[in-house]
Amino acid sequence: MADGAGVRACDANGILGLHLLLSVNQPKISIVTPCFNQAAYLEETIQSILGQKYANLEYIIVDGGSTDGTVEIIKRYAPQLAWWVSESDGGQYDAINKGFARATGEIFAWINADDTYLPWTLKVVAQIFSSIPQAEWISSLFPVLLDEKGAAFQCAPTRRFGQEAFWRGEYLPECGWYAVGWIQQESTFWRRSLWERAGGRLDTKFQLAGDFELWARFYKEADLIGVPTPLATFRFREGQRSQTHFKTYLEEARSAFQLHGGRPPKGFESWSLRKLHKIIRFLERLHRRRTDLLHPDGISVRKLRTDLWEIRPH
Repeated sequence: MADGAGVRACDANGILGLHLLLSVNQPKISIVTPCFNQAAYLEETIQSILGQKYANLEYIIVDGGSTDGTVEIIKRYAPQLAWWVSESDGGQYDAINKGFARATGEIFAWINADDTYLPWTLKVVAQIFSSIPQAEWISSLFPVLLDEKGAAFQCAPTRRFGQEAFWRGEYLPECGWYAVGWIQQESTFWRRSLWERAGGRLDTKFQLAGDFELWARFYKEADLIGVPTPLATFRFREGQRSQTHFKTYLEEARSAFQLHGGRPPKGFESWSLRKLHKIIRFLERLHRRRTDLLHPDGISVRKLRTDLWEIRPH
């Protein structure tokens, strides 16, 4: 609807008319950011959300009692926040639960204090949920990865999501069975109604893999819909828990997977799926090489772990 039409609706019906207009075209989106001593990155996260100027946004920040300047950053943006607090808590997932307990939106998501949304994220999310009533949760098929300084170095496509694939363990890599990739938490949004049907809280027994455990509960209720555009970024940096405790994350995620009835393929089936995946990857590489022969001047690059990039080998 054009801006002028929105103004006319407001003039004709007053505040109620504007509220109805926002509800139909811009569902209220509630975003929670948990943080603890993330002053180096928090402002970038905040700006990636507030800078979108999404009219029906409810943004909540739950800080665990930071002492590094985080609170001063939050206070600068306090007038634009629905609610914030800085106090000791039981960890990341306890903080997120605290935030969602205050949330009143139709659409929920959380983003950590060192990750970011992209400039179009909230608009795209609103359009999808408004256009597709049966969509209960969504996530990007093109997750973006950042280095520590905030420069993007990868946006690799993932396969479309499916319930059967989830319960076979295909979104839980590095556990000894066939898998294709992760569901990027930063890019995942869901309806409040799904959150409530799935229990209405993150399980704080999980220190690291509470997101994966939540996905298992969501998958018992609804299909995950893949979005063919990037929605968020995940930042790789030294000292982050997901890297230093990656083995623990996998152990927790595997435990949650099995707790909720996940059954990965075994024996020959698992072996054959892995072999088939390798064959597909080989054919993809072969196709790229044939393309290179047709276009021998085509060059691409890839990022190394440092700030350096290199020409991608053919």
